[in-house]
Amino acid sequence: MSKSILITGCSSGIGYDAAHGLRRAGWRVFAACRAQDDVDRLAAEGFEAVRLDYADSASIDSALDQVLQATGGTLDALFNNGAHACPGAVEDLPRGALRDIFEVNLFGLHELTTRVIPVMRAQGHGRIVNCSSVLGLVVMPWRGAYVATKFALEGLTDTLRIEMRDTAIKVILIEPGPVTSKIRQNSIAHFERWIDWEASPRAAKYRSGLLKRLYEERGPDRFELPPQAVTAKLLRALEARNPRPRYYVTTPTYIMGALRRILPSRALDWILAKG
Repeated sequence: MSKSILITGCSSGIGYDAAHGLRRAGWRVFAACRAQDDVDRLAAEGFEAVRLDYADSASIDSALDQVLQATGGTLDALFNNGAHACPGAVEDLPRGALRDIFEVNLFGLHELTTRVIPVMRAQGHGRIVNCSSVLGLVVMPWRGAYVATKFALEGLTDTLRIEMRDTAIKVILIEPGPVTSKIRQNSIAHFERWIDWEASPRAAKYRSGLLKRLYEERGPDRFELPPQAVTAKLLRALEARNPRPRYYVTTPTYIMGALRRILPSRALDWILAKG
């Protein structure tokens, strides 16, 4: 029988490619999306698609129940991929913006994970793969909200991995870096909802920097890789007999992972401040 996996955030980008790549590799893929239109689209592509919104506990319960009903109560792997960004200077982030992004990028992800763990305990095996970021290793200006959630995800995942050492459940992080996706476009709505940039003391910097990056199509970032690069690492994490705790994907992730270990904070700050 095919191994089964639940993948979140499958509407586009990393999740969409992972769903297709794992299906080609012989996995039974349950593809989860937040919006029902995307669920319907993936179902039309032949996926067993479910609606799952990390910000909605009821949808988490319903989605997992559908998956377990289809598999007879088992699930071999979970890929927590769904997330969004809320660009803006840290001093301009209202409490609601942080609450909103943590609900999705951390709290909902954690809730789904804790619901899956008993299933994996009962069956005697499982893989939990969390999609972090190079911004779970280092910071960058204007990305404080997203950085905060990914740093928190790193800590929570590392702790869970250690706690699961006495079980057959493997817990793994993937660190993509710049990968082709719609995260920039999708972040605009959150920026417009939460950031009053015109009232900010940094309004001029918003005009000359962040607004152009958000609203102008600039083509791929330097070192940007297609989502297939993440899918390749995901397959290694899922199929390796003894998976690594972390899988880096892009050149910036390898570089920043090394610089974080070897440079003093002031030197690293100088590099990161350049964006």
